[in-house]
Amino acid sequence: MKVRIISGEFGGRLIDTPTRRSTHVMGDRVRSGLFNMIDVAGAVVLDAFAGSGALGLEAISRGAKTVIFVEKDRAAARTVVKNTTLFDISKKTQVTNTTVENWMATTDEKATNFDIIFADPPYHKPQFSTTAKLARYLKPNGLMILSISARVSIPTVEGVVVVDKREYGEANLIFYQRV
Repeated sequence: MKVRIISGEFGGRLIDTPTRRSTHVMGDRVRSGLFNMIDVAGAVVLDAFAGSGALGLEAISRGAKTVIFVEKDRAAARTVVKNTTLFDISKKTQVTNTTVENWMATTDEKATNFDIIFADPPYHKPQFSTTAKLARYLKPNGLMILSISARVSIPTVEGVVVVDKREYGEANLIFYQRV
């Protein structure tokens, strides 16, 4: 399956997605709504639970400075590398094939601060305790956008406040801001 980059430098181009069911791809409508609400120009971005890397690639296409992709599925991580190579943006990106938990265990939260964190864990295993810990890596006023199933309640995350919530059918986007 292919997914299209919606806008920016690579707008309209297609990227590969993993063939396994261990990841899900955020639909065009949801991604479009998300990126119409935020400004990623010049941002340092973390794409946690990256899957195909569609969120981070969309961010780079729209002017993000750098993106770190974290994906535990080996085939999915290879797909992200393939997609970054396709767009010749490897110098602006880093792909780490590990769990988000392992990445956090080896990454200094004081040395690594992100303007934007995309957290799109698998809906069948949302990993809210892990996702909540990601907020430590946000810069002051930074945003963490959590994509969750519409069937679950909004998780409370320490150190951030919910500044927006958007519903898109089966998906909810929760916008947290570091205070």
